[in-house]
Amino acid sequence: MTAAECAAQPRATLEVLRTGPLALVEDLGRPGLAHMGVSRSGAADRRSHALANRLVANPGDRATIEVTFGGFSARVRGGDVAIAVTGADTNPAVNGKPFGTNSIHYAHDGQVISLGAPHSGLRSYLAIRGGIAVDPVLGSRSYDVMSAIGPVLPPPWRPRVTAPASTARTLSHSGLRTA
Repeated sequence: MTAAECAAQPRATLEVLRTGPLALVEDLGRPGLAHMGVSRSGAADRRSHALANRLVANPGDRATIEVTFGGFSARVRGGDVAIAVTGADTNPAVNGKPFGTNSIHYAHDGQVISLGAPHSGLRSYLAIRGGIAVDPVLGSRSYDVMSAIGPVLPPPWRPRVTAPASTARTLSHSGLRTA
């Protein structure tokens, strides 16, 4: 398949169903902009962020979803995705079937990825092969809560008690379809 044919393929998306207390898109941040008053921001646990990207064969600069205190769930739409969850152990599962932290797993169209409450630790990182496709702001895909600088999806997504499917946020990524 040519690059043009790959680009023409529909991209899989994540329909965010629950965010838990806080879920943000994060990458390695904005180093070198302090002279302009812009903090580095980025993933709070850079090692877990990097490991999640390595597990799904992403370059280290790809964005992940940083989930604080668990409680996140999202439905895969429009294709299959390779995923990894690192950081705090939140018993990650696809359609209720646990797959373990620090491992790669495949989620198929219509399946729900979920992260429970952490047994230890604070933040988990959900990586998707290909990364999260949001427009960079000042060279980063990270959202900085303190300065409100970053891509507007609008992170931080607000936790909802109930959310009909028609109001759930959709997050697209540039992942490859799995066979």
